[in-house]
Amino acid sequence: MTDILTIPRPDDWHLHLRDGAMLQGILPETSRHFARAIIMPNLVPPVVTAADAAAYRDRILAARPKGSGFEPLMTLYLTEDTDPDDVRAAHASGLVTAAKLYPAGATTNSASGVRNFDKVLPVLEAMADIGMPMCVHGEVTDADIDIFDREAVFIDRVLDPLRRRVPDLRVVMEHITTRDGVDYAASAPGKLAATITTHHLIINRNHLLVGGVKPHYYCLPVAKREDHRLALVAAATSGNPSYFLGTDSAPHIDPLKENACGCAGVFSATNTMACLAEVFDAEGALDKLEGFASRHGPKFYGLPVNEATLTLTKGDPVTYPDKIITGDGPVTVFDPGFPLHWHVSD
Repeated sequence: MTDILTIPRPDDWHLHLRDGAMLQGILPETSRHFARAIIMPNLVPPVVTAADAAAYRDRILAARPKGSGFEPLMTLYLTEDTDPDDVRAAHASGLVTAAKLYPAGATTNSASGVRNFDKVLPVLEAMADIGMPMCVHGEVTDADIDIFDREAVFIDRVLDPLRRRVPDLRVVMEHITTRDGVDYAASAPGKLAATITTHHLIINRNHLLVGGVKPHYYCLPVAKREDHRLALVAAATSGNPSYFLGTDSAPHIDPLKENACGCAGVFSATNTMACLAEVFDAEGALDKLEGFASRHGPKFYGLPVNEATLTLTKGDPVTYPDKIITGDGPVTVFDPGFPLHWHVSD
Protein backbone atom coordinates (compact mmCIF):
# COMPACT_ATOMS: atom_id res chain seq x y z
CA MET A 1 0.00 0.00 0.00
CA THR A 2 1.04 3.60 -0.58
CA ASP A 3 2.64 5.81 2.06
CA ILE A 4 1.15 8.96 0.50
CA LEU A 5 -2.57 9.43 -0.13
CA THR A 6 -4.20 12.56 -1.59
CA ILE A 7 -7.99 12.81 -1.47
CA PRO A 8 -10.58 15.52 -2.04
CA ARG A 9 -10.89 17.59 1.11
CA PRO A 10 -13.24 15.63 3.40
CA ASP A 11 -16.51 16.68 5.00
CA ASP A 12 -17.93 15.84 8.41
CA TRP A 13 -21.58 14.84 8.14
CA HIS A 14 -22.27 15.01 11.90
CA LEU A 15 -20.60 17.65 14.06
CA HIS A 16 -21.22 19.46 17.33
CA LEU A 17 -19.76 22.96 17.56
CA ARG A 18 -21.66 24.21 20.62
CA ASP A 19 -21.70 28.02 20.99
CA GLY A 20 -19.96 30.97 22.58
CA ALA A 21 -16.47 30.40 23.97
CA MET A 22 -16.62 26.68 23.19
CA LEU A 23 -17.43 27.37 19.55
CA GLN A 24 -14.55 29.82 19.36
CA GLY A 25 -12.16 27.29 20.85
CA ILE A 26 -13.00 24.14 18.91
CA LEU A 27 -14.09 25.30 15.45
CA PRO A 28 -10.44 25.57 14.27
CA GLU A 29 -10.01 21.86 15.03
CA THR A 30 -12.61 20.97 12.39
CA SER A 31 -11.91 23.71 9.84
CA ARG A 32 -8.23 22.66 9.70
CA HIS A 33 -9.05 19.45 7.79
CA PHE A 34 -12.72 19.59 6.75
CA ALA A 35 -14.38 21.73 4.09
CA ARG A 36 -17.97 21.37 5.27
CA ALA A 37 -19.91 19.88 8.15
CA ILE A 38 -23.50 19.12 9.06
CA ILE A 39 -23.96 21.16 12.24
CA MET A 40 -26.03 19.67 15.04
CA PRO A 41 -28.83 21.93 16.35
CA ASN A 42 -29.01 20.73 19.98
CA LEU A 43 -28.01 24.00 21.60
CA VAL A 44 -29.75 25.40 24.67
CA PRO A 45 -32.22 26.60 23.48
CA PRO A 46 -32.21 24.42 20.35
CA VAL A 47 -32.13 25.63 16.73
CA VAL A 48 -35.79 25.06 15.85
CA THR A 49 -36.62 27.74 13.25
CA ALA A 50 -35.05 29.21 10.15
CA ALA A 51 -34.33 32.38 12.09
CA ASP A 52 -32.49 30.36 14.75
CA ALA A 53 -30.44 28.62 12.05
CA ALA A 54 -29.52 31.88 10.35
CA ALA A 55 -28.35 33.42 13.62
CA TYR A 56 -26.32 30.33 14.54
CA ARG A 57 -24.71 30.18 11.11
CA ASP A 58 -23.66 33.81 11.47
CA ARG A 59 -21.99 33.03 14.79
CA ILE A 60 -20.15 30.08 13.25
CA LEU A 61 -18.95 32.11 10.28
CA ALA A 62 -17.74 34.84 12.62
CA ALA A 63 -15.75 32.25 14.60
CA ARG A 64 -13.91 30.82 11.59
CA PRO A 65 -10.13 31.27 11.63
CA LYS A 66 -8.89 34.02 9.33
CA GLY A 67 -8.76 32.82 5.74
CA SER A 68 -10.87 29.73 6.40
CA GLY A 69 -13.43 28.71 3.79
CA PHE A 70 -15.15 26.21 6.09
CA GLU A 71 -18.87 25.95 5.28
CA PRO A 72 -21.39 25.08 8.01
CA LEU A 73 -24.36 23.11 6.70
CA MET A 74 -27.20 23.99 9.02
CA THR A 75 -29.92 21.74 10.43
CA LEU A 76 -33.19 22.31 12.25
CA TYR A 77 -34.11 20.55 15.48
CA LEU A 78 -37.45 18.82 14.94
CA THR A 79 -40.05 19.23 17.64
CA GLU A 80 -43.69 18.27 17.80
CA ASP A 81 -44.50 21.92 17.02
CA THR A 82 -42.17 22.40 14.03
CA ASP A 83 -43.90 24.35 11.24
CA PRO A 84 -43.70 22.54 7.87
CA ASP A 85 -43.87 25.86 6.02
CA ASP A 86 -40.86 27.19 7.93
CA VAL A 87 -38.94 24.05 7.03
CA ARG A 88 -39.87 24.35 3.37
CA ALA A 89 -38.81 27.99 3.25
CA ALA A 90 -35.53 27.35 5.07
CA HIS A 91 -34.61 24.56 2.67
CA ALA A 92 -35.69 26.46 -0.45
CA SER A 93 -33.51 29.42 0.53
CA GLY A 94 -30.43 27.22 0.86
CA LEU A 95 -30.12 28.11 4.54
CA VAL A 96 -30.86 24.63 5.92
CA THR A 97 -29.56 21.33 4.54
CA ALA A 98 -31.38 18.82 6.76
CA ALA A 99 -33.51 18.42 9.87
CA LYS A 100 -32.58 16.43 12.94
CA LEU A 101 -34.93 14.12 14.81
CA TYR A 102 -33.99 13.43 18.42
CA PRO A 103 -36.17 11.06 20.41
CA ALA A 104 -36.80 13.01 23.60
CA GLY A 105 -34.17 12.22 26.22
CA ALA A 106 -31.94 10.17 23.94
CA THR A 107 -28.77 12.26 24.25
CA THR A 108 -27.27 15.65 25.17
CA ASN A 109 -29.82 18.49 25.09
CA SER A 110 -32.56 16.31 23.61
CA ALA A 111 -35.29 17.15 26.13
CA SER A 112 -37.15 19.14 23.48
CA GLY A 113 -37.15 16.17 21.09
CA VAL A 114 -40.00 14.03 19.83
CA ARG A 115 -42.12 11.77 22.03
CA ASN A 116 -45.11 11.23 19.75
CA PHE A 117 -43.85 10.52 16.24
CA ASP A 118 -47.34 10.95 14.78
CA LYS A 119 -47.07 14.66 15.55
CA VAL A 120 -44.10 15.15 13.23
CA LEU A 121 -45.61 13.32 10.25
CA PRO A 122 -46.71 16.55 8.51
CA VAL A 123 -43.14 17.87 8.70
CA LEU A 124 -41.66 14.58 7.49
CA GLU A 125 -44.12 14.50 4.59
CA ALA A 126 -43.09 18.04 3.64
CA MET A 127 -39.42 17.03 3.83
CA ALA A 128 -40.06 14.02 1.61
CA ASP A 129 -41.81 16.27 -0.89
CA ILE A 130 -38.86 18.68 -1.16
CA GLY A 131 -36.13 16.03 -0.89
CA MET A 132 -34.78 17.32 2.43
CA PRO A 133 -32.99 14.59 4.42
CA MET A 134 -33.90 13.70 7.99
CA CYS A 135 -30.93 12.97 10.23
CA VAL A 136 -31.95 10.75 13.13
CA HIS A 137 -30.48 9.76 16.47
CA GLY A 138 -31.61 6.15 16.27
CA GLU A 139 -32.27 4.99 19.81
CA VAL A 140 -35.41 4.34 21.81
CA THR A 141 -35.48 5.75 25.31
CA ASP A 142 -37.85 3.28 27.00
CA ALA A 143 -36.65 2.51 30.51
CA ASP A 144 -37.21 -1.22 30.03
CA ILE A 145 -34.89 -1.43 27.00
CA ASP A 146 -31.24 -2.21 27.72
CA ILE A 147 -28.97 0.64 26.64
CA PHE A 148 -27.00 -1.74 24.42
CA ASP A 149 -30.20 -2.73 22.56
CA ARG A 150 -31.65 0.71 21.96
CA GLU A 151 -30.45 1.07 18.37
CA ALA A 152 -31.75 -2.29 17.16
CA VAL A 153 -35.12 -1.73 18.86
CA PHE A 154 -35.38 1.76 17.34
CA ILE A 155 -34.95 0.35 13.85
CA ASP A 156 -37.70 -2.24 14.39
CA ARG A 157 -40.19 -0.20 16.39
CA VAL A 158 -39.73 3.35 15.10
CA LEU A 159 -37.60 3.86 12.01
CA ASP A 160 -38.85 1.10 9.74
CA PRO A 161 -42.54 1.81 10.45
CA LEU A 162 -41.91 5.54 10.01
CA ARG A 163 -40.25 5.01 6.64
CA ARG A 164 -43.15 2.82 5.53
CA ARG A 165 -45.53 5.68 6.36
CA VAL A 166 -43.39 8.25 4.54
CA PRO A 167 -41.68 6.11 1.88
CA ASP A 168 -40.10 9.00 -0.04
CA LEU A 169 -38.35 10.43 3.03
CA ARG A 170 -34.57 10.37 2.72
CA VAL A 171 -32.97 9.34 6.02
CA VAL A 172 -29.46 9.44 7.46
CA MET A 173 -29.06 7.06 10.38
CA GLU A 174 -26.46 8.93 12.40
CA HIS A 175 -23.58 7.32 14.29
CA ILE A 176 -24.68 3.71 13.83
CA THR A 177 -23.06 1.35 16.34
CA THR A 178 -24.41 -2.12 15.58
CA ARG A 179 -24.48 -4.80 12.90
CA ASP A 180 -28.24 -4.18 12.84
CA GLY A 181 -27.61 -0.58 11.84
CA VAL A 182 -25.06 -1.58 9.22
CA ASP A 183 -27.46 -4.04 7.60
CA TYR A 184 -30.48 -1.75 7.66
CA ALA A 185 -28.61 1.29 6.30
CA ALA A 186 -27.73 -0.61 3.13
CA SER A 187 -31.29 -1.78 2.51
CA ALA A 188 -32.50 1.22 0.47
CA PRO A 189 -29.67 2.89 -1.50
CA GLY A 190 -30.34 6.53 -2.25
CA LYS A 191 -33.16 6.76 0.28
CA LEU A 192 -31.26 5.55 3.33
CA ALA A 193 -27.68 6.01 4.49
CA ALA A 194 -25.66 6.03 7.69
CA THR A 195 -22.81 7.93 9.23
CA ILE A 196 -20.11 6.15 11.19
CA THR A 197 -17.95 7.90 13.76
CA THR A 198 -14.19 7.67 14.14
CA HIS A 199 -14.36 6.46 17.72
CA HIS A 200 -16.91 3.71 17.05
CA LEU A 201 -14.51 2.28 14.47
CA ILE A 202 -11.83 2.03 17.17
CA ILE A 203 -13.35 1.37 20.59
CA ASN A 204 -15.76 -1.22 21.94
CA ARG A 205 -17.46 -1.30 25.32
CA ASN A 206 -14.42 -2.95 26.93
CA HIS A 207 -12.42 0.22 26.27
CA LEU A 208 -15.04 2.13 28.21
CA LEU A 209 -15.47 -0.22 31.17
CA VAL A 210 -12.54 -2.62 31.68
CA GLY A 211 -10.03 -1.53 34.32
CA GLY A 212 -12.20 1.36 35.44
CA VAL A 213 -14.69 3.66 33.74
CA LYS A 214 -13.07 5.84 31.05
CA PRO A 215 -15.27 8.95 30.89
CA HIS A 216 -13.70 10.27 27.69
CA TYR A 217 -14.85 7.12 25.87
CA TYR A 218 -18.43 7.58 27.06
CA CYS A 219 -20.77 8.61 24.26
CA LEU A 220 -24.32 8.08 23.09
CA PRO A 221 -24.97 5.76 21.42
CA VAL A 222 -22.64 3.90 23.74
CA ALA A 223 -19.90 1.70 22.23
CA LYS A 224 -21.04 -1.89 21.75
CA ARG A 225 -19.49 -5.38 21.57
CA GLU A 226 -16.42 -6.12 19.47
CA ASP A 227 -18.42 -7.96 16.82
CA HIS A 228 -20.43 -4.79 16.23
CA ARG A 229 -17.26 -2.70 15.94
CA LEU A 230 -15.92 -5.12 13.36
CA ALA A 231 -19.17 -4.79 11.40
CA LEU A 232 -18.72 -1.00 11.38
CA VAL A 233 -15.13 -1.32 10.16
CA ALA A 234 -16.22 -3.68 7.40
CA ALA A 235 -18.95 -1.25 6.33
CA ALA A 236 -16.75 1.85 6.38
CA THR A 237 -13.97 0.16 4.40
CA SER A 238 -16.29 -1.60 1.93
CA GLY A 239 -16.63 1.21 -0.60
CA ASN A 240 -20.43 1.04 -0.25
CA PRO A 241 -21.81 4.61 -0.68
CA SER A 242 -24.48 3.93 1.94
CA TYR A 243 -21.84 4.70 4.60
CA PHE A 244 -19.90 7.91 5.15
CA LEU A 245 -18.06 9.84 7.82
CA GLY A 246 -19.87 11.67 10.57
CA THR A 247 -17.51 12.14 13.51
CA ASP A 248 -20.14 13.13 16.07
CA SER A 249 -17.24 15.06 17.57
CA ALA A 250 -18.87 16.43 20.69
CA PRO A 251 -16.89 18.65 23.06
CA HIS A 252 -17.50 18.87 26.79
CA ILE A 253 -15.09 20.47 29.20
CA ASP A 254 -13.24 17.99 31.41
CA PRO A 255 -15.11 18.84 34.64
CA LEU A 256 -18.37 17.86 32.93
CA LYS A 257 -16.89 14.56 31.72
CA GLU A 258 -14.97 13.60 34.85
CA ASN A 259 -17.65 13.59 37.52
CA ALA A 260 -20.32 11.39 39.09
CA CYS A 261 -22.68 11.88 36.12
CA GLY A 262 -20.43 12.64 33.20
CA CYS A 263 -21.69 14.04 29.90
CA ALA A 264 -21.85 11.86 26.80
CA GLY A 265 -19.56 12.83 23.95
CA VAL A 266 -16.19 12.09 22.36
CA PHE A 267 -14.16 14.95 20.90
CA SER A 268 -12.28 13.68 17.84
CA ALA A 269 -12.13 16.61 15.41
CA THR A 270 -8.42 17.19 16.00
CA ASN A 271 -7.06 13.78 14.97
CA THR A 272 -9.89 12.10 13.05
CA MET A 273 -8.18 11.93 9.67
CA ALA A 274 -5.02 10.39 11.12
CA CYS A 275 -7.13 7.88 13.07
CA LEU A 276 -9.13 6.93 10.00
CA ALA A 277 -6.00 6.43 7.92
CA GLU A 278 -4.70 3.99 10.54
CA VAL A 279 -7.98 2.04 10.53
CA PHE A 280 -8.22 1.86 6.75
CA ASP A 281 -4.51 1.06 6.41
CA ALA A 282 -4.83 -1.82 8.88
CA GLU A 283 -7.67 -3.24 6.77
CA GLY A 284 -5.70 -2.92 3.52
CA ALA A 285 -8.37 -0.47 2.36
CA LEU A 286 -6.64 2.90 2.01
CA ASP A 287 -8.12 3.17 -1.47
CA LYS A 288 -11.59 3.23 0.14
CA LEU A 289 -10.89 6.16 2.49
CA GLU A 290 -11.58 8.73 -0.23
CA GLY A 291 -15.08 7.42 -0.77
CA PHE A 292 -15.91 7.23 2.94
CA ALA A 293 -14.52 10.66 3.88
CA SER A 294 -14.87 12.70 0.68
CA ARG A 295 -17.36 11.29 -1.82
CA HIS A 296 -20.24 9.27 -0.38
CA GLY A 297 -21.62 12.08 1.79
CA PRO A 298 -21.76 14.68 -0.99
CA LYS A 299 -23.40 12.12 -3.27
CA PHE A 300 -26.21 11.44 -0.78
CA TYR A 301 -26.76 15.13 -0.02
CA GLY A 302 -26.61 16.15 -3.69
CA LEU A 303 -23.57 18.39 -3.24
CA PRO A 304 -20.36 18.62 -5.29
CA VAL A 305 -17.21 16.88 -4.14
CA ASN A 306 -14.71 19.42 -2.83
CA GLU A 307 -12.11 20.58 -5.35
CA ALA A 308 -9.44 21.25 -2.73
CA THR A 309 -7.41 18.26 -1.55
CA LEU A 310 -5.91 16.81 1.61
CA THR A 311 -2.74 14.71 1.72
CA LEU A 312 -1.94 11.99 4.25
CA THR A 313 1.67 10.86 4.54
CA LYS A 314 2.79 7.83 6.56
CA GLY A 315 5.92 8.26 8.67
CA ASP A 316 7.07 8.52 12.25
CA PRO A 317 4.30 8.84 14.85
CA VAL A 318 2.63 12.23 14.89
CA THR A 319 1.73 13.90 18.18
CA TYR A 320 -1.59 15.62 18.77
CA PRO A 321 -2.44 17.72 21.82
CA ASP A 322 -4.06 15.87 24.71
CA LYS A 323 -6.43 18.77 25.29
CA ILE A 324 -7.83 21.79 23.49
CA ILE A 325 -8.01 24.81 25.75
CA THR A 326 -11.17 26.86 25.24
CA GLY A 327 -12.62 29.87 26.99
CA ASP A 328 -14.98 27.50 28.80
CA GLY A 329 -12.22 25.12 29.91
CA PRO A 330 -10.13 22.18 28.65
CA VAL A 331 -11.56 19.60 26.22
CA THR A 332 -9.82 16.21 26.02
CA VAL A 333 -8.98 14.94 22.53
CA PHE A 334 -9.92 11.35 21.65
CA ASP A 335 -7.11 8.89 22.39
CA PRO A 336 -7.26 5.95 19.95
CA GLY A 337 -4.94 3.90 22.13
CA PHE A 338 -2.31 3.35 19.44
CA PRO A 339 0.31 5.48 17.65
CA LEU A 340 -0.81 7.59 14.70
CA HIS A 341 1.64 7.44 11.80
CA TRP A 342 -0.32 9.42 9.25
CA HIS A 343 0.48 13.12 8.94
CA VAL A 344 -2.17 15.38 7.43
CA SER A 345 -1.44 18.38 5.20
CA ASP A 346 -3.14 20.47 2.52
